[in-house]
Amino acid sequence: MMRETETIRVLLVDDHTIVRRGVRALLSTEPGIEVVGEAEDGHAAVAAAERLRPDVILMDLVMPGLDGVEAIRRILAQQPAARIVVVTSFATDDKVFPAIKAGALGYLLKDSEPEDLIRAIRQAHRGETALHPAIARKVLQELSRPSTEPQPAHPLTEREVEVLKLVAKGMSNQAIADALFVSEATVRTHVSSILSKLYLDSRTQAALYALRKGIASLSDDDSDER
Repeated sequence: MMRETETIRVLLVDDHTIVRRGVRALLSTEPGIEVVGEAEDGHAAVAAAERLRPDVILMDLVMPGLDGVEAIRRILAQQPAARIVVVTSFATDDKVFPAIKAGALGYLLKDSEPEDLIRAIRQAHRGETALHPAIARKVLQELSRPSTEPQPAHPLTEREVEVLKLVAKGMSNQAIADALFVSEATVRTHVSSILSKLYLDSRTQAALYALRKGIASLSDDDSDER
């Protein structure tokens, strides 16, 4: 569980130097957040993530050499617990859904307000999702389409359904553990089992699955984070 005094270590990934400098300057004024490194393309991002082990990675998508989606896949293959927030100018389906499928925990557009970026970093650090309103609308449109997902090989247990509902609300493992009066390790085991049974790769995909299947709904979200 994150302590309030713990500093969030951030890696910036963007092929434009001026963007990285701007974000670094913004975050330098925010207590509890420290930029520990920068990378100008996907290859450099994978290497920097391995070397620095940052708490949160802010990832551009369109970069020379290795793009952001493939960088996300490679980083998560090495560090499954890495928390990656996409920060890009693109809101098209061919960018949004591959990034979410690759395992991005959040997706912001570069026209977002500074406070939205800072909130997204803190949410990602807690293991929560953060979506730009335009991206959230796309997610809702996707949810309205007929599902082509395979049926689970094994049905979820009653406890796993409880956990999935809380994952869909954007709650971190520790918050779920507190709500269900179990250990965080137990929650991690449940989340791993849920992803395996549903053939999913990330908490974000699990949350979308829960919404699509009616296990949870957007109206269930009573979080104070907006």
